Amino acid sequence: MSQDEPAFDVILPRPRGFCAGVERAVQIVELALEQLHPPIYVRREIVHNRAVVERFRARGVVFVDSLDEVPAQAVCVFSAHGVAPDVRAAADARGLQVIDATCPLVTKVHVEVLRHARAGDTILLIGHEGHDEVIGTMGHARDQVRLVGDVHAALTVEVPDPQRVAYVTQTTLSVDETAGIVRALRGRFPAIEGPKTADICYATQNRQDAVKALVLEEGIELLLVVGSENSSNSQRLVEVAQSLGARGQLVDAASDVDPAWLRGVRRVGLTAGASAPEDLVQGVAARLAALGGRLSERELIPEDVTFPLPPQLAPARNRSGG
Repeated sequence: MSQDEPAFDVILPRPRGFCAGVERAVQIVELALEQLHPPIYVRREIVHNRAVVERFRARGVVFVDSLDEVPAQAVCVFSAHGVAPDVRAAADARGLQVIDATCPLVTKVHVEVLRHARAGDTILLIGHEGHDEVIGTMGHARDQVRLVGDVHAALTVEVPDPQRVAYVTQTTLSVDETAGIVRALRGRFPAIEGPKTADICYATQNRQDAVKALVLEEGIELLLVVGSENSSNSQRLVEVAQSLGARGQLVDAASDVDPAWLRGVRRVGLTAGASAPEDLVQGVAARLAALGGRLSERELIPEDVTFPLPPQLAPARNRSGG
């Protein structure tokens, strides 16, 4: 940006970045490295963020797509997205030392699926095909789960008994988009049963609500979301901004910021998906400041959720004063 071009405002909302489930998953791998020593194997990406994965890989974490790649009796961490029961059975058969980093909110969805499956219901899973969380959730009742990815699918999905239907959702979806799908399902299946409390993660909702406040109350014209391409919740933040008339851009790091995006823009929002670490946000903030941005923060939604660590790691952490 040229020196004669006026400065622009950059607003960083709170909350942003790591949620409690991601914080817990990252802590689990950190503690496994400290207490059990590398190599530590992790099935799939521990969280969907390129920088987090590469930093762990440099410290001796081996990320695998299949348990067949893990030596027998080795330490294997299940990612925050959860796994199907057959994955757990395969780990037991190989004698793996399993540490489960599944987010408790994902586990809640798994419990709902099992409850409805035992009751003989057809379960409609609102989610994105191929996402690690969706694959794990569907694996809990493969014969009874139908994936519903959008309103069109909600209007065309077939079930054996319209009186025995339930729905659950992927935890990282757009609140507004999911509401439209649920409305369509309720219109077709009046007897459908939903979760007693929303499946969409509190952090996903809080970050989306914060983006809405940035656009509607702070008047931002451009939203930069720090997050990786395969991060569902980060992609949804971009979509929320775009749905309200702002431009949205996903960036992995400061080097991704294109100064051309800032031409003619007076107010910029800078947030992060629930799997993006704060140091990446600060890197992007510094880049924007170098381009003429005036930084400020807004505390929009209080957030103080924490989740306990697995028992095989928590005692040692407590002894160390963590």
